[in-house]
Amino acid sequence: MGQNMTRKIIAAHLVEGEMTPGKEIALRIDQTLTQDATGTMAYLEFEAIGIPAVRTELSVSYVDHNTLQVGFENADDHKFLQSAAAKFGVRFSRMGNGICHQVHLERFGVPGKTLLGSDSHTPTGGGLGMLAIGAGGLDVATSMAGYPFYVKMPQVINIRLHGKPAPWVAAKDIILEVLRLLTVKGGVSKVMEYTGEGVAFLSVPDRATITNMGAELGATSSIFPSDTVTAKFLASQDRAGDFVELLPDPDAQYDEVIDIQLNELEPLIALPHMPDNVVKIADVTGRKVDQVFIGSCTNSSYTDLMRVAAILKGKTVHSQVSLVIAPGSRQVLASLAANGALTDLVAAGARILECACGPCVGVGQSPCSAGVSLRTCNRNFEGRSGTEDAQICLVSCEAAAAAALTGVITDPRDLGEPIDVPVPDKFPVDDRMIIVAPDNREELELVMGPNIKPLPVASPMPGEIKGEMLLKVGDNITTDHIMPAGASIMALRSNIPAISMHAFERVDATFAKRALAAGGGIIVGGLNYGQGSSREHAALAPLYLGIKAVIAKSFARIHMQNLVNFGLLPLTFANEEDYDTIESGDVLLIEDARQCLAANTAKVRNVTRDKLYPVKHNLSDRQIEIMFAGGLLKYVKDKV
Repeated sequence: MGQNMTRKIIAAHLVEGEMTPGKEIALRIDQTLTQDATGTMAYLEFEAIGIPAVRTELSVSYVDHNTLQVGFENADDHKFLQSAAAKFGVRFSRMGNGICHQVHLERFGVPGKTLLGSDSHTPTGGGLGMLAIGAGGLDVATSMAGYPFYVKMPQVINIRLHGKPAPWVAAKDIILEVLRLLTVKGGVSKVMEYTGEGVAFLSVPDRATITNMGAELGATSSIFPSDTVTAKFLASQDRAGDFVELLPDPDAQYDEVIDIQLNELEPLIALPHMPDNVVKIADVTGRKVDQVFIGSCTNSSYTDLMRVAAILKGKTVHSQVSLVIAPGSRQVLASLAANGALTDLVAAGARILECACGPCVGVGQSPCSAGVSLRTCNRNFEGRSGTEDAQICLVSCEAAAAAALTGVITDPRDLGEPIDVPVPDKFPVDDRMIIVAPDNREELELVMGPNIKPLPVASPMPGEIKGEMLLKVGDNITTDHIMPAGASIMALRSNIPAISMHAFERVDATFAKRALAAGGGIIVGGLNYGQGSSREHAALAPLYLGIKAVIAKSFARIHMQNLVNFGLLPLTFANEEDYDTIESGDVLLIEDARQCLAANTAKVRNVTRDKLYPVKHNLSDRQIEIMFAGGLLKYVKDKV
């Protein structure tokens, strides 16, 4: 039986377990990445493990999220991150060097390697043929310590791309089509593996756009072949020696096959407020647009912005539109400056932001009240932009540029002949903004500002779990609902007591105070609870507020693992209709919790209504041991 690419990489990195979908496996991790919104906690956690230096082949700490410095908090965190990188043997990518996924693609990604990142869009590396997975900061910290990464063996879904993309159809349209077909729940416990003759027409940045937004499917990862296109990209980065061919065997087996005819696709748009709310742009043209943002880790590459520059050259942004552009890396910005494209963008009226995540995570450039903002980023969750009633739509760079000129949603095919962007044989390679750790690390001290507070630590799981049902939420609750992004809140990422007061504030502004007053309790959720970001603060804040368990219809992968990592029990309803019978204020009780968890026979008693609900879990024996121990940090400390 032939092997697909995913199984080849897993087999080469398998430490424990069997490669049967649904069974827990342990993988050796070659590389890790962190970013500043999650990295401070990850390095505090790494320090708590108690080993002197990372044990991976390569670990990189990036600063790209919390770059708006309106107080001391972010600047202090960056000082801490730089000191931690120096002390623990980690490379440090300074603020302004670029977005972690774009820079890692350019400078560090290697086909066939495993990459674990404390950011849900780490699968961007799959555009280079890596098995790249997003995880919570504690999972990344333990991997840096040499402990394997545990995950359920995924199904592998073959998405076969046929033909050549139709004119003005971009990589963004391909992944929006996949989201339209599969929804934001369609990739859970799966890896999306792209093959077919259409792959040859996609550059590495194109492929990275598609693998990046695989996170919006809930997928464990997404991957493209490492082929002649990959070899050319690595050579352009002076990294020809990193090329390794990675292709599926001719008779490779898959759990499911999905065929997409690229020549039949049209430009698409994801309407508010979910990435899978996808329609043809042609069906919604003419709607007024207030703002356009081009950038984020999804669409901020050289080729992306060169297409934008070509569309805007000699023209002027519409008088009623604010156009902001954030290049993905300093290399991209330098390339645009060198060839004159940056001048074309500025002359057209674009506002150039620093090479960072910025508006994608609500850090600056929030739209006007009820404003329509077309964005090339990967998420359009309600309120994520920083404006609660903003209408965020996701589009390709070409569609974004078209709207910036016309002031309305515009089919890019109306612009005329498609844009052909030649890719340089060599990019300007300048790694001076990446600091390599010194040799005298044992003498170095961690620099901690007053905003950095100690880690909250869970207690070992009790025999009985009892609490008030404090909050009931619906389907597809995101980590942005649980722990919002945005400049003011993200500045508190290293201060769990302070940031916890913002938990669920966009759902119920009284939640945090009620939870503290009640001494904690239980949350009830719908389908796909916790989708979105890898931010472990969505588990740490409930832990600090005393939440003991979350009972949902189903969970997103990363968030469920984060709950386990911090000792919060994730349970699912055996009968989904039981969800409807629980009301706010009901007292819920799980008796003999430890015994029932081990046997997977737990029942939740609604003491208030005298009802009994059978529940189940999808935890491995190892995860149950972590729950019993009071979290992953306690569990791993003795093992490494």
